[in-house]
Amino acid sequence: MKTLILNGKERYNVPCVATIGMFDGVHRGHRFVLSQICDDAKKRQMASMVITFDQHPREVVQTDWKPQLLTTFDERMRLLAETGIDYCVVLPFTKEMAALSAHDFMQLMADQLGVKVLMTGYDNRFGHHRHDTFEDYVRYGEEIGMEVKQLPACHSQLSTFNSQLSEISSSLIRRLLSAGNVEEAAQCLTYYYSITGEVVKGEHIGTTLGFPTANLQLNDPRKLIPAAGVYAVRCLMEEGGSKMYIGMMNIGTRPTFGDHPQTLEVHILDYEGDLYGQEITVSFMERLREERHFNSEEELKAQLKEDRKAVHSLEIKDKR
Repeated sequence: MKTLILNGKERYNVPCVATIGMFDGVHRGHRFVLSQICDDAKKRQMASMVITFDQHPREVVQTDWKPQLLTTFDERMRLLAETGIDYCVVLPFTKEMAALSAHDFMQLMADQLGVKVLMTGYDNRFGHHRHDTFEDYVRYGEEIGMEVKQLPACHSQLSTFNSQLSEISSSLIRRLLSAGNVEEAAQCLTYYYSITGEVVKGEHIGTTLGFPTANLQLNDPRKLIPAAGVYAVRCLMEEGGSKMYIGMMNIGTRPTFGDHPQTLEVHILDYEGDLYGQEITVSFMERLREERHFNSEEELKAQLKEDRKAVHSLEIKDKR
């Protein structure tokens, strides 16, 4: 995939089939759309193109809005590169771009990016007037000389919603993660949801319990943090290269030890060494339980031993 940054009046006159969107998470629904783009482009002997933004448009339009991103910019680019798309055009989203009408935005795509065919998701909307319909896009395309096609939704069967078919979207995945349902979030994403952070000094409570933990400070505070609880996770260390470790992560306020701010603590199984200052990527496999108050440290230690057994069982299953 060739990545292009459109900062001004550059022109990339490669006839292409394109789609546009934020693509946060690059989930199963996005991959369905992008596979259609690639197939259609091959049939027409054109290039395939995805048009996206350097930041979420709502961060510009609503300056007080706090995003809960599924992917950082770098993660999004890496995942898009895996889809087989020929070109990824990154548009720096500004207030001037936010003011463009859908017609003017489509004109920009035609004039500067060589878009001949625009394929949109079933619920995709763009341009200043968000009430424009798909029929409006078709009409604008006819005026500009661009074919506009609409793609159907991609669904998945999720037990969270009584096993009904649910339309896969970034919003749905955020709701799943916010409920702690990392398993069905992974089903929608096609990969385990992850967060990356630097190991910082903590209060060493885990060490006194015999379960030393690495306290993480997120690299990007805009990333969504799953619901409080204890999770079975995979851990990839910056220093460890490609070696993957299994661990158990606690997200919460450690209620057994009084009131604390929320922390992200991961106990890495079968690892010894100094992790301070290192970067760790934690991928969520399964939620083991909710965070809760224990009556004593001994009661908590007994539960942590059970949690560790559960993680080992998952590790065996995950390697099959």
